[in-house]
Amino acid sequence: MKPIRVLVVDDSALARQIITAGLSQDPSIEVVGSASDPFVAKDQIVNLMPDVMTLDVEMPRMDGVEFLRRLMPQFPIPVIMVSSLTVRGKQITLDALEAGAVDFVTKPSEDQSRRLQDLIMELRTKVKIAATANVSHWKGKRVQIPVKPKSGRALEESTDKVIAIGASTGGTEALRSMLPFFPADTQGMVVVQHMPPGFTKMFADRLNQVCAMEVKEAEDGDRVLRGRILIAPGGRQMRVKRSGGTYIVRLGETEKVSGHCPSVDVLMHSVAEEVGANSIGVLMTGMGADGAEGMVALRARGGRTVGQDEATCVVYGMPKVAYEKGGVEIQRPLAGLAQATLDFLKAGGHTRLTGRTGT
Repeated sequence: MKPIRVLVVDDSALARQIITAGLSQDPSIEVVGSASDPFVAKDQIVNLMPDVMTLDVEMPRMDGVEFLRRLMPQFPIPVIMVSSLTVRGKQITLDALEAGAVDFVTKPSEDQSRRLQDLIMELRTKVKIAATANVSHWKGKRVQIPVKPKSGRALEESTDKVIAIGASTGGTEALRSMLPFFPADTQGMVVVQHMPPGFTKMFADRLNQVCAMEVKEAEDGDRVLRGRILIAPGGRQMRVKRSGGTYIVRLGETEKVSGHCPSVDVLMHSVAEEVGANSIGVLMTGMGADGAEGMVALRARGGRTVGQDEATCVVYGMPKVAYEKGGVEIQRPLAGLAQATLDFLKAGGHTRLTGRTGT
């Protein structure tokens, strides 16, 4: 098996050296070049044809986001952003994900050797994931997302059903594409997007700007209301609990489950137990199997389930495993996930775990 060819782009010579040395220690990765700025990088992409590129967020002459906006329509390539933990760094990182980056890692805030080793290990893992990513849809001009009007947004005191959504690699842009299509009075939603602490509130705030529903980072005890989308905070497990005639979210432990915190499995299992047949599960793009068992449990309790199809996933991992285990009732492309969910809401009733009904 050929090693994954990586191009390292960073304006810091020391950062390029550290990243290159760290990645090169993995025999499945070959660093084929490095560049100090996007202008050099573009030439190297054409000449070296790397499989994956690591890209510094903040650089002189042209930042990483502007580079991606120009690059992806011409030369789609899986990109891992290397981000700082400053407010500006986080904002640019989210901009980069919207512009086509597959994922990101965060630089240590201080010169800590242990944290630096963690960064390199995380970067190796994400480079391998990125090498499998499908970014071909970025070829050509990007289609603008219709934005629902803010007028008419209304939060009702209860929700008849609960929609639980899970996503990972590629999920930030997928959610931004899907969620604006839900009307302001849609049943309450709870969402797990794999993301570290410090990013989820900013991500929720951005979604709130383009969605007719209210979007916020969840706080312990928040009610699941019609017209509201609650995003699980990074580093906290989120569960749905019944409280009298309403549902609330509980934020708990920080330990990883199915390799993640927050975990889609944790959320889905709680929805299966507390909401049962009044639930709808949606599993989107992402590496691994988080959410698969939870979708099986949700469907076994009578909930309806839909998974994103292979063709439109950046990484067809989580929905694939869930589909193979029988946890996904139907598969739909990204553009059809919102409508499939709305159709389930209109249909009422439920189907027990008896098999898949179509793709």
